[in-house]
Amino acid sequence: MKILILGATGFIGSAVFDRLVADGHAVTGLGRHVARARLKRPQAQWLVADLARMRAESDWRSLIESHDVIVNCAGALQDGMADDVAALQEAAMLALYKAAKPSPIRIVQISAPQGGAGSDSAFLATKFRADKALAESGVEHVILRPALVLGRNAHGGSALLRALSALPFAIPLVHAEARVETVTLNDVAEAVSAAASGLLPNGSDLTLGHPQPQTLAELVALHRQWLGLPPAPIVRLPAFFAAPVGFAADIAGRLGWRSPLRSTALAVMAGGVSATNAARAPGPFSSAHQGLSANPSGVQDLWFARLYVLKPVLITGLSLFWLLSGIIPFFSFEEARQHFLRFLADGPATVLMLATCLADIALGIAVLVRPFARRALLGMLGLTAAYLASATAIEPELWGDPLGPLVKVLPSLLATLATLAILDER
Repeated sequence: MKILILGATGFIGSAVFDRLVADGHAVTGLGRHVARARLKRPQAQWLVADLARMRAESDWRSLIESHDVIVNCAGALQDGMADDVAALQEAAMLALYKAAKPSPIRIVQISAPQGGAGSDSAFLATKFRADKALAESGVEHVILRPALVLGRNAHGGSALLRALSALPFAIPLVHAEARVETVTLNDVAEAVSAAASGLLPNGSDLTLGHPQPQTLAELVALHRQWLGLPPAPIVRLPAFFAAPVGFAADIAGRLGWRSPLRSTALAVMAGGVSATNAARAPGPFSSAHQGLSANPSGVQDLWFARLYVLKPVLITGLSLFWLLSGIIPFFSFEEARQHFLRFLADGPATVLMLATCLADIALGIAVLVRPFARRALLGMLGLTAAYLASATAIEPELWGDPLGPLVKVLPSLLATLATLAILDER
């Protein structure tokens, strides 16, 4: 069959893509950014499109006519610089269902479990409204509702579990006793394979997950054991600690960073992740322990878990470093200008000093904005190299200064290179 996967570059979408290809289907992946996916799967078909903009029936007709099945793995946790939840999860899907009405196409919708907390959030509310519209559309369909998905790769909630489990000394947790149902990524791909092949009845609305949920604390301890780390005490924090964390993560979301600690995720976690009185897909489903045991961890998993927490610290630290380096000279303007007066006249020295200060400030701001972060980091490397080269040529004695003004720049270069290395989210 010819199958189109929406959100094919994502955590679930990429696994579904590989499974359906292995099943022998002709699979096309659709996403906003497919350059990396093309490199990883060069023989596959890829389409570049922003689903949030596909809100008219005409946007979907050619795709419907050229495919037998559409699998929707796309989604967004919360509105942000790059995400419009209502447009992506509801408006675009309603247009798809209307365009699909006269056709024999089958739609497999990846949704979320019902009956838990946070159902009034935009993330869940738009998904559930789209699910209802699909069920009432008359289009052949299957709706699958995975619980918290655990896979060999990690993203979102599963990445956060690994990061928390690798914290040293003690692990602070809010909602430590929340019950969390899990499902392995392989089991999700298996269910999608069955749905796409017509092995699940038309109109099925099924929850995917191991029927015995664990507490959040138990899942973190399980991941810590999987990483090969000794047990660490769980510090159970009151629920009000979640508010400032969610607020900070929401700000990061507005800047383009997709943190799993945003307020929507915390609201959902407050009530646990499990389905109540829901129809379940035929199993068996692997437990979290079975899923992790089937994929033994390596040192790269430990690195990822530890660096996941350090990544926002590195970005924030670099931002503060460059902002302060651009702002502080204004408090001792004349003293700072003397360095430029050694080789420039008065006017050009002032202009160059202002330019370097403003460049530092601009880079310190830009690195906080996800779409500009890579270019900002490259700019930091280039500007630092220029500073070191010019200072070495004009004031080489600074290398021997007791306060080490040039020597201290070298760690910032290393921090910038490390941040560049871990910048990718997928």
